[in-house]
Amino acid sequence: MKDRQLFTNKFTTIIVMIGLSIGLGNVWRFPYMMGQYGGSAFLFMYILFTIFFAIPAVMGEWALGRNTRSGPVGALSSAFGKKAGTILGIILLVTIVVADSYYLAVIANVTYSMFFSMVSGFSEANLNNYKIGLQTSWLQYLIGIILLLVSLWILYKGLNRGIERISKIFVISFAFIIIYLVIYSMSLEGSVGHLMDFLKPDFSAINSEVLFTALGQSYFSVGLGGTLLVIYGSYLNKEDDIPSGAALQSFGDLGAALLASLFIFPTLLIYGLNMGSGPGLLFETLPLLFSKMDLGRLIGSIFFIALTMVAFLSNLAALEVFTGGIFDFKKITITRSKALVILGVIMIILLIPSAFYPPTIAYLDLIFGSGMHTFGSGVTIVALTWGLGKAVTKSEIFGNRNGLLVELYFYWVKWVIPLALIVILISYIYSLF
Repeated sequence: MKDRQLFTNKFTTIIVMIGLSIGLGNVWRFPYMMGQYGGSAFLFMYILFTIFFAIPAVMGEWALGRNTRSGPVGALSSAFGKKAGTILGIILLVTIVVADSYYLAVIANVTYSMFFSMVSGFSEANLNNYKIGLQTSWLQYLIGIILLLVSLWILYKGLNRGIERISKIFVISFAFIIIYLVIYSMSLEGSVGHLMDFLKPDFSAINSEVLFTALGQSYFSVGLGGTLLVIYGSYLNKEDDIPSGAALQSFGDLGAALLASLFIFPTLLIYGLNMGSGPGLLFETLPLLFSKMDLGRLIGSIFFIALTMVAFLSNLAALEVFTGGIFDFKKITITRSKALVILGVIMIILLIPSAFYPPTIAYLDLIFGSGMHTFGSGVTIVALTWGLGKAVTKSEIFGNRNGLLVELYFYWVKWVIPLALIVILISYIYSLF
């Protein structure tokens, strides 16, 4: 695109970046994975991976996007050449579109839960009615299509009048809601004691499975994958400081995950519910929790409102990857409006399997979620450090700054991160047999 839009200012940039990363990965995926994979051991490794792997990788994806002013196809073509770059870029575009199709189905479930809580409230008497609606495929498909159409309308408004405006409203609202929920949770009798017992360090629980899931969560949560951060990185202003911005995004994302857990874990423990319920935490355990709680209707409603908002922003970013990235193909001369129509038709079709056969979501997430996102981020790092080279990497991220830390960063992302990803992945696969 000749007239590429850029973020309005630094504050808006950080808000949008935090908005794309805070989503189901923080409020749903992080708590259930922490409950299922070692508790404090998982948390400890997750924080370490965020600091030493996710933040450097975020810096790399931002830098590649800003330097090339392109989405995945254009960015990888600049690094690897037209043929190889186009093939890899198309793979990443397909990955994010497929991933968003089942993600949209889950957001439809969340949105339905929000309205159910607001209209009826969760109680032991109506939990069965809630589950019936949740399992009504045509209803969830219809909600998914409505969410898709709203997303496409916002994307039609563009970066500044669409994505930025909705991100500021949703991120700031989410912050107030989640802080209120934490304060409420901490006010419950016995909550602090339960939380401290759960968070007692147990490093003996760290194994290859915990390492792999913690790494995958840190990557999934901040939006790494060679897609979201590359396209949003292409909208960065040249004067934006990438290291500080990447740190703010990653710690903002980490903070959201921790705040969500500070609400969820104490309340589950107080009411004697299972924290290791896995993916069923969101649509089985939490509705049961809200049915038992005092003020359960209010707490459940604002919880699902907050979750719907941040999940919607992640969906918006995924759709923007296609909308903005399709113009990397030089021969494509369609308008943004037509690109959105094409994307809408594709998503309406891809949403069908996840909406009408929900077990599909687990299989797709295994392939296109953690696996392909980690692969995509690895490809991006290689494209930056090996493809564009040391001089471009250092100047794009650090400007005129030099020194030992700059050198260490370059060799860390060029060698250590890719090798660590390979070793952890192999050890995890080995542990399955």
